[in-house]
Amino acid sequence: MDYLNIDNQKILPVVSELNVLLADYHVYYQKLRNFHWNILGKNFFDLHNKFENMYNDTRLKIDEIAERIVTLKYHPISKLSDYIEVSKIKESSPLLTDEEMVAEIIEDHRILLEQLSKVIDRSEKAKDEGTIDLIGAYIRELEKSTWMLSAWSKDTKEELNSSFVK
Repeated sequence: MDYLNIDNQKILPVVSELNVLLADYHVYYQKLRNFHWNILGKNFFDLHNKFENMYNDTRLKIDEIAERIVTLKYHPISKLSDYIEVSKIKESSPLLTDEEMVAEIIEDHRILLEQLSKVIDRSEKAKDEGTIDLIGAYIRELEKSTWMLSAWSKDTKEELNSSFVK
């Protein structure tokens, strides 16, 4: 039974980009755990909890991405060596300051958002509404998380654009 009603040739690029995203999220997940375990300093309580919330959310996304690949009738990549090879996100040292950790996560978010956009692009070409819906929610959540981490990183004297405020 063909429940997808999607051309198999058009879905292959979607699955390929989803596998890259799966690898990116796996390396990102482990980096968040690394930072959660190794955070020190005055921001320990805030960041320890934040990193834990983030890696728990990421764990769910990893499962959803893999299950989407299976829904599209392909096997997801699943070896750690493949994740390291395919991912654009790189492992990190545990010997970073809190500010360096947050800066790395913000950079990882940039990489994830770029990959999420590639998945959306391929999904639109394949008319794969299920993947578009899933990934659109990820983009919104990741943008919000990036905004919050960026706000944490800023000097309290910095301001937002006030061109609409009277």
